[in-house]
Amino acid sequence: MKHFIVEISYLVPLERVQQSVAPHRAYLQLGYDAGLLLCSGPKVPATGGFMLARAESLAALQEFFAQDPFHAEKLASFTFSEFNPVKRQGWAEAWFAEPPAA
Repeated sequence: MKHFIVEISYLVPLERVQQSVAPHRAYLQLGYDAGLLLCSGPKVPATGGFMLARAESLAALQEFFAQDPFHAEKLASFTFSEFNPVKRQGWAEAWFAEPPAA
């Protein structure tokens, strides 16, 4: 399993982004339900967001986010940075060790 920091950067004014926050969060819930996402949230100040994600490959993660409303509506760009989580809190161990749901 590969682990990633996903960074979202808004490409349009925040007022336009806010119109699609609910569909974006509903789409992210699919990632949570599938075990792809551990956490997500907006940057402060609100110029985009960050997520902690996992997937079999970068291509699989990019495929998932290609359907995100922020991407589909060209509201934001997505950057994927793979990392090796060698240290972590014990309470998160299962998420790092278990494969995502099918």
